[in-house]
Amino acid sequence: MSKGKLEKFKEITAFRNTLELTDFQEEESQKPKGRWHSDIFENDNPIVLELACGKGAYTVELARRYPDKNFVGVDIKGDRIWKGAKQAVTEGLSNVCFLRIYIDHLDEYFASNEVDDIWITFPDPYPRYSDRNNRLSGPKFLKIYQRVLKSDGTIHFKTDSDELFSFTKESLAKSDCKVHDVVENIYQECPDNKLLTIQTHYEAHYLQEGRSISFIKFSLPNVDISWELD
Repeated sequence: MSKGKLEKFKEITAFRNTLELTDFQEEESQKPKGRWHSDIFENDNPIVLELACGKGAYTVELARRYPDKNFVGVDIKGDRIWKGAKQAVTEGLSNVCFLRIYIDHLDEYFASNEVDDIWITFPDPYPRYSDRNNRLSGPKFLKIYQRVLKSDGTIHFKTDSDELFSFTKESLAKSDCKVHDVVENIYQECPDNKLLTIQTHYEAHYLQEGRSISFIKFSLPNVDISWELD
């Protein structure tokens, strides 16, 4: 591990806006599940998650634009979260936090109906067939989102992977999700959309490579998702 990473890991432990997996390893440590409004943000504003948030660019920008909402960036890589967390501290943004956990444990940290909306921005496409269960738009994760997202909540999904985008549309159809919006190529179809054109570090890189960026907005069904990947 480089010296830079070590310094970031050390600094992030001191950030009041960052909760880490290791913070809850002792049995007496209480996870924030059910306490985000009362103890973490200390208000009743809607809670929005960004999953696989990376360096937190989307999380921080959304927090800037919507001061009447609370934002939580979720990722397992602390050296990436560090950038967004530090930016939020520097700007004094009180409506943004970061949570360093594995996303498949999301329902251990958020209670039923505690989350209003979810953003998933450029998750790992897991291109190998055997890794499909790790895709954040697959049935395994859609079921987890059902446990924390309000019934009228929406999920916003951005990707540069054509394969993942196709997989996501098929997954949503099989899960009886309601699709509200589909954009095959954001920068061709709606280049003036100020929300969809917020650029992460990786998105700027993908655009330089000439990749298209796709988006889909959907909501989950009110019944349990029963299908599994073959």
